[in-house]
Amino acid sequence: MSRLPAIGITCYPSAGGSGIVATELGLALARSGYAVHFICSRLPLRLKQYRENVRYHEVEVADYPVFESPPYSLSLATAMAETAQRHELDILHVHYAIPHAASGYLARQMVGEGRLKLITTLHGTDITLVGREPSFFPLTRFVIEQSDAVTAVSGFLADETRRVFSVDRPIDVIPNFVDTRIYHPLDDPAARARYAAPDERLLLHASNFREVKNLPAVIDVFARVAASMPVRLLLLGDGPEREGALARAAERGVADRVTAPGMVEDLVPLLPLADLMLLPSWHESFGLVALESMACGVPVIATDRGGTREFIDHGVNGYLHPPDDVEGMAASAVALLGDPHQRAHVADEARRDAVETYGTRCVLKKYVELYDRVLGQGSVRPGIGANAS
Repeated sequence: MSRLPAIGITCYPSAGGSGIVATELGLALARSGYAVHFICSRLPLRLKQYRENVRYHEVEVADYPVFESPPYSLSLATAMAETAQRHELDILHVHYAIPHAASGYLARQMVGEGRLKLITTLHGTDITLVGREPSFFPLTRFVIEQSDAVTAVSGFLADETRRVFSVDRPIDVIPNFVDTRIYHPLDDPAARARYAAPDERLLLHASNFREVKNLPAVIDVFARVAASMPVRLLLLGDGPEREGALARAAERGVADRVTAPGMVEDLVPLLPLADLMLLPSWHESFGLVALESMACGVPVIATDRGGTREFIDHGVNGYLHPPDDVEGMAASAVALLGDPHQRAHVADEARRDAVETYGTRCVLKKYVELYDRVLGQGSVRPGIGANAS
């Protein structure tokens, strides 16, 4: 194949980690010269301006009275097949097993076996939650086995996939990544002053506020730290646990120190303002916001369950604790925030590891090598990824 492969990408277009990673991957591929086609239910958040080599194809879902609910999966499969044929796609790269891999499988069959390759990237709850549902389990296992290649964002998730679904096929571990040109340390006293006074430390939590994110622990850790020093907490995101978290802050007597502006589409200008990121989830398949914080030079206290253990080295570039160890997390926070030299050291280590191991260019090379392998083209071509960071 003389030209670079044409890639179709399907993801959820919301602010969740899988959609962000899929979109950033597509943008990085486009900067390297690939033709990238996003096939989604609506425009992904980070595609709001024109990008060279990037096209967007909206999935139109029919809504007939006979349907109890709109058949999104079938409409997606049709859109995938039509886009693949019209634009000569070589690969469909779907993010999230259900329903995207199932739709991709149908599209591949429609286009013709061998003409279109299907790569499925597993991100977390598609395996640990959705895929385990009895009504989805057989289908999830089937599309994993039928994909031309499967990747997982962490070794933890790859192991969970093999354990839960009893599959023995190869699963490539390709971690999440961060664009370190965008996520970087930033000294902006005026912006920081909106959330904390100069003599106050600013703690931050960002998530979709689901139960798995363990918002009660965020509040309890913050309350303990607040008893030792002047601090503020910035809660970024929205979801079913938001009101409960704010009520808990009131119960702990720290509601006046908590700011919760709701869903924020762009974390880039906010993450560097924090002195510490809290992510005490019950488990994280990877923990993208932790990596983004590290790239901004913000130390992270995170859960020790799941993929965070693969890029956070406890006591070196961050801290890991069991999600129910509120006392331990608070003690780490107080010790770090009370020692500017140690905080600076951890921040430097965090930034260095984010850049050297999890920068866009490092991870993009792994995906390009996978594409070439699936298409039978051997090793990566020289220069690919040179325009990605």
